This record gives sequence, structure tokens and C-alpha cells, in this order.
Amino acid sequence: MFHKRPAVGPFIFFSIAVVLGLYFTFAAVQGSYGIFRRVQIDAEIDQMTTERDALRAEAERMANLTHRLSDDYLDLDLLDERAREVLGTVRRDEIVIR
Repeated sequence: MFHKRPAVGPFIFFSIAVVLGLYFTFAAVQGSYGIFRRVQIDAEIDQMTTERDALRAEAERMANLTHRLSDDYLDLDLLDERAREVLGTVRRDEIVIR
């Protein structure tokens, strides 16, 4: 008398729910704002922080050298070192090791 029809409505509902769940899981892991992108951004931050610190140290070194060769403060040893390096000269009593 009564024939049971297969329930198509719940099957479609659960299928859509599973597909949406998989999509959002994939987006959370590999999407533009996902976990993998976050790890990549953190690695770039570490690399750029290291590069920034090295550049900052180099800028401080150059500022120190500039100050030491300025008109207000003249470091004669540094001036002698730079002149020798630029001109390629040595004193008679020095031994050059290369």
C-alpha cells in the first residue's frame, strides 16, 4: 500500500553541508587569509626584521664614521686609515700582509 520513497531532501541538505564544510576548511588552510599564508607572512616578517636590523647597524656605523671625519671632530687615525686605503700607500717602516 504505502511505498517508501527514498528521502532525497535530507540527502541534498547533508551533501550541501559537507561541500560547504570542505570549502571553508580548504579556505581556512590555503586561502588568502589561511594558515599557510599566515606562516609565510611570519617568515617574511622575521626575514625583513633581520634585514632591517642589519641595515640599521650599517647606518649607525656609517654615521659614526661620518662624525669621526667631520669638521667638528677629526679622528686622525681614521683619516690616516682611509687615506691609505684610497691612495694605496704605506709607510717605509710598515710590512704589508695580504
